[in-house]
Amino acid sequence: MSDVQAGPEPSADSARDALIALRSEVAKAVVGQEETVTGLVIALLCRGHVLLEGVPGVAKTLLVRTVSAALSLDHKRVQFTPDLMPGDVTGSMVYDARTAKFEFHEGPVFTNLLLADEINRTPPKTQAALLEAMEERQVTVDGRPLALPDPFLVAATQNPVEYEGTYPLPEAQLDRFLLKLVVPLPRRDEEVEMLGRHAAGFDPGDLAAAGVRAVAGAAELKAAREAVREVRISPEVLGYIVDICRATRLSPSLQLGASPRGATALLRTGRAWAWLSGRDYVTPDDVKALAKATLRHRIAMRPEAELEGATTDGLLDGVLASVPVPR
Repeated sequence: MSDVQAGPEPSADSARDALIALRSEVAKAVVGQEETVTGLVIALLCRGHVLLEGVPGVAKTLLVRTVSAALSLDHKRVQFTPDLMPGDVTGSMVYDARTAKFEFHEGPVFTNLLLADEINRTPPKTQAALLEAMEERQVTVDGRPLALPDPFLVAATQNPVEYEGTYPLPEAQLDRFLLKLVVPLPRRDEEVEMLGRHAAGFDPGDLAAAGVRAVAGAAELKAAREAVREVRISPEVLGYIVDICRATRLSPSLQLGASPRGATALLRTGRAWAWLSGRDYVTPDDVKALAKATLRHRIAMRPEAELEGATTDGLLDGVLASVPVPR
């Protein structure tokens, strides 16, 4: 076990400080991407999962590896391909000739942070096996459930440009992800800094050499989750969340609005963001801050809106502007 997990139980304040320090620690290896790091932390606090959308080469894999190192958590990576089978993810029964028995060999899903790279390149059967593990947090073997580690987070990636040979996730499965984070290309100054680090000898495979150390662990995450559950939310803000989700269902540009699960997700992420911001109550601004990341993958545009150049984020901006904010 890491030293960061030893000793007395951390307080809520020390857990918050440690998770805020995580961003500085990740910045030692990854230039920029502060919003993505914050999204991963919020997902861990809410026991949710994250869909990362970005073109290849924007450090999605390095980001997950660095976050796991800074949190002293195990991580594994699976490259999803068209021939990947469910057992390649969850594990399978293997015959042992010495004992003349079948034994279960755990798959890569038995970890704390799983990077599911290009999840939309594998057939629905394998996608469903992973999403079942995400929802139930267990794998069933011969009728016997095996619990996955805690914490457990799936960070699934997909390329927003290349769709040839892919199996897009249906809306019901997308709804299982707590957040969809868009990983942007770096700004010019960030890209110059990144190249400067590589020119100076930075090795993405050696995070210890970059100075990345564990600043938090499972104990801090547990204390933080308990504190987040105590964050208060007024009936007015609850109504605001519901009004936002109902407005997406009534939008003429959308054929599918946010479900009640989406409203619940917005409640959870708003609470986590409020706690990270140092408050024990949720404001409408907390809801607004997480609305697009929480809802953008839970809505579907009408074809005519897409032809007119509309985007889900643009439509959500319109919804947020139209819903009265409680005072």
